[in-house]
Amino acid sequence: MNDIHELVRQFLEHLEIEKGRSVKTIDNYGRYLNRYVAYAKISSPKDITEQGIREYRLWLNRQPGTKTGRGHDPMKRRTQNYYLIALRAFLKFLRKRGIESISPERIELAKVPERSLDLITSGELDRLLNAPDLSTPQGLRDKAILELLFSTGLRVSELCGLSQDDIDMTREEFSVRGKGEKVRVVFLSDAAKQAIKAYMKARKDMDDALFVQYGKNIKNVKGNASLRLTPRSVERLVKRYAIKAGITRKVTPHVVRHSFATDLLQNGADLRSVQALLGHANIATTQVYTHVTDKHLHDVHKRFHTKRG
Repeated sequence: MNDIHELVRQFLEHLEIEKGRSVKTIDNYGRYLNRYVAYAKISSPKDITEQGIREYRLWLNRQPGTKTGRGHDPMKRRTQNYYLIALRAFLKFLRKRGIESISPERIELAKVPERSLDLITSGELDRLLNAPDLSTPQGLRDKAILELLFSTGLRVSELCGLSQDDIDMTREEFSVRGKGEKVRVVFLSDAAKQAIKAYMKARKDMDDALFVQYGKNIKNVKGNASLRLTPRSVERLVKRYAIKAGITRKVTPHVVRHSFATDLLQNGADLRSVQALLGHANIATTQVYTHVTDKHLHDVHKRFHTKRG
């Protein structure tokens, strides 16, 4: 019996076990698919039709999205595509299982505007990296976090997942397991190595996590949970130091990752190498950086464009 709810459950298990997707990704796919099933009121994959999906897309396009002073804007096209990507992946899963439904290729994604990047200037980046107070253990930790983010381009979840044993301070590189359980090599700058050494020297706890929490109510005693820093905590500390550094725009760990990529490209790195260092599965994801880093086009314009005034 091809019950749609049971097949969705099996698909999510497939994402977790065979595909090695993160818990967050699995939760999102589950939410997207369950919303479709609830809307379409279907019980079997045979009930999925092109006409039904077209009506679903119209319905999504009319759903509220970001809240504004005037109410809610419509759901963004990019968000709508997330729902369709989940449904398409589910249909591919069904096809591999030999379960009859419509072809996943029948689902086309909506065209979306080219992604824009949140970037900070090199001066703002310098101020951010130098914002922590190095006279305190917490400041030493935060300096190490910021330098490591910029040196490696790590995602915040990858950074928080690091243990002390993952980094050999005698080497300038280490392996990290990223999205889809894919392993890549990242490299330590001299500044990152020095910051991590200073932080580790100041540590008094025995926790195996590379970056740990500090606070009055936190004790590392036997039986307690790990002191490992969470992604949300890192996001808060980056935001705090950005404010301290006088940066008015929103700064997140991912903005530092953008700075890592654009710094490489501006200094002559090729796109394929940057793709590998970032851990992007598709080079199209990396290409979002090229339009803000192509110095050559600026030089051509400056050299050859007619000067007026």
